[in-house]
Amino acid sequence: MDERNFEQVKGRLGGVSRRDFMKFCTVMAAGMGLPLEVAPQIAAAITAPGRPVVIWLSAQECTGCVETLLRANHPTLETLILDLISLDYSETLSVGAGHQAEEFRAKSIEENSGNFILVVDGSIPTRDGGVYCKVAGRTVLDILKETAPKAAAVIAMGSCSSWGGIPSAEPNPTGAKPVHEILAGTGIAVVNIPGCPPNPYNLLSTVLHYVTFKKLPTLDDKMRPVFAYGRLIHENCERRPHFDAGRFAKEFGDEGHRQGYCLYMLGCKGPETFNNCPTLGFGDIGPGTWPVGCGHPCFGCSEKGVGFTAPLHSPAKPIYVTPPTFFAQAEKDKGEGASALAAGVAGVAIGAGVAAVGMGASKKNKD
Repeated sequence: MDERNFEQVKGRLGGVSRRDFMKFCTVMAAGMGLPLEVAPQIAAAITAPGRPVVIWLSAQECTGCVETLLRANHPTLETLILDLISLDYSETLSVGAGHQAEEFRAKSIEENSGNFILVVDGSIPTRDGGVYCKVAGRTVLDILKETAPKAAAVIAMGSCSSWGGIPSAEPNPTGAKPVHEILAGTGIAVVNIPGCPPNPYNLLSTVLHYVTFKKLPTLDDKMRPVFAYGRLIHENCERRPHFDAGRFAKEFGDEGHRQGYCLYMLGCKGPETFNNCPTLGFGDIGPGTWPVGCGHPCFGCSEKGVGFTAPLHSPAKPIYVTPPTFFAQAEKDKGEGASALAAGVAGVAIGAGVAAVGMGASKKNKD
C-alpha cells in the first residue's frame, strides 16, 4: 500500500502510522504461515470499505469464548482488526435484546445470505430434540441447522463447539455434540478453533485470512487451522529446555517447581496437545498468561480425548519426543562436567525416558 492510498484510509485506522500498519500486516502474514509478500493484500482487505458480517450463536457454553475476544483490544491495531468485523448478532454483546435482537438477526441473515460468517461457541445438545438449550423459544439445534447453510463460512469457536468440551464429558446427559457432527453430510465446511478459551487471535486471523483470500486457511485432519495448531505445545514450551536437560518439578512447591522446571511429572499435557499457547500470549499483557507460564501443568483443553477427559494430573502420553533446535545447558559452569551438546543429548534421553515410564505406568493402570 503506497503513501497516497494510505492517506485515503488513514482516518479509519485510529491514528496508526503507515509504517506501523504495514508492520502489523507483515506480522499477521507470518503468524498465519504465509509469505511476507502477501502483507499488501492483507492491508488492502483491512482497509476495504465493506466489513464482513458475523453472526455469533451461543449454545452450551460459559461465555469464555466471547470474553477472550473482548481481550483482543490492545494495542490500537488489534482494535482495528475487531473493527474489521461487523458483529450483527451476539447474545452477549448485542445492544438489543429479546424480540428486537432476534428480528435483527433474521434480517441480517436474509440480507447477507451466502456472505456472512457464522461463529458458534458451545456444544449442541441433541438428546430429547435439543430442548436443553433454547434461544427465543427455539432449540439451538434447529437454529444452527437453519442458519449454517446460508453462511459463507462456519467457525466453531472453543473446545465445546469444536469437539464437545465439558458438556460432552461422561455421562453427557444432554447428548452434547460439536458443530461439525451436527452439520456432517451437508457439505458445509467447518473450521474448528478449540481451546478453553482459545486465543482470540486464532479466530481473528482465520477471519482475516478469509477476508483477504476469499477462502479458509489450510486445515489439519481435525479441521483446525494449521498456522495455530500445527505444533505440539511441548515443542515451543518455555520450560522445554528443562525437559531436555532432565530437570522436573515433582511436587507443587518443591525446589524444582520454584525454579521453573518442566511440569511433565505433575501431569502436563503439552506433549500430546496441539496449540500455539507458548508462542501467542493471552490478553496482550505479556508472557506468563497461560497455565504453564504461571506454574500449573497444561491440561490439554484444546485436544479431544485429553482435556476434560484425562485425569488432570495423570501423566501425558507423548505423541512424539523431538530434539529441540538448540540443546539446553545442563551444567551451569563452563568447562566443567558434560558439554552442552552431551548434556543436551542426555537430557533428551532422560526426558524421553520419563515420558516412556509415564506411558508405561498409564498402560499398566489401564490393564
